[in-house]
Amino acid sequence: MSPAEARLKEVPSNMTEAEWQQRVNLAACYRLVALYGWDDLVDTHISARVPGPDHHFLINPYGLMFDEITASSLVKVDLHGNQLSESEYSINPAGFTIHSAIHEVREDAICVLHLHTLDGTAVSSSAEGLLPLNQTAQLVTHDLAYHDYEGIALDHDERPRLQKDLGDHNHMLLRNHGTLTVGRSVASAFERMYHLERACSMQVRTRALGTPVYPVEPIAIEKNTELLANRDRAELRATNLVWPPLLRKLDRELPGYRS
Repeated sequence: MSPAEARLKEVPSNMTEAEWQQRVNLAACYRLVALYGWDDLVDTHISARVPGPDHHFLINPYGLMFDEITASSLVKVDLHGNQLSESEYSINPAGFTIHSAIHEVREDAICVLHLHTLDGTAVSSSAEGLLPLNQTAQLVTHDLAYHDYEGIALDHDERPRLQKDLGDHNHMLLRNHGTLTVGRSVASAFERMYHLERACSMQVRTRALGTPVYPVEPIAIEKNTELLANRDRAELRATNLVWPPLLRKLDRELPGYRS
């Protein structure tokens, strides 16, 4: 049996191969978030648009830990919050507010990833935000947006402000709340979050030293900004170079997401 035939054999009869592959990638992302210790019980959320014209997207069933999520357990919803796939679970209403807002206006935001990590939330709660203190931070700061905290995101009236604040950026600090990234694939949203989370942790540790920060020359920051402006290259790197070994790591350490 060829790899293509094997993939088709796995696909449930009620969905396309493209939707199933998206489900597998999104379930992998949930498991990777758990593996890296970024999860928060059953809270926070990651979504991915289902390929096709309908703007349907997949999100976690509200009540499963991230290391339990599988491709078949993900819930499909439309932009009005209607659940389109059978599940014994509902979806996180705050998660729907945030993710539907972004999927509604950003055709390129195929995946939206939101976390409440310790260091990410610490930096989002700091008045200075994320600074270009080091090379990792500079992978993020040229493309970073901020959104002020308005309480738990249950009010759909917040969505236009979230959309406006994100604009065409791919990284965001939700003030006093957490971190968010988007990508043209699950792979690129995950890699962006990896850099954003590490940059926040590096800043927390740098500040904890209590010593003066060694300055970065503005010309170096400008050089990196220009180098990183090519989003097509970033997408290819995430999809072809970073994601395959991450899946191999997951298959070794936390398998089961493909079911």
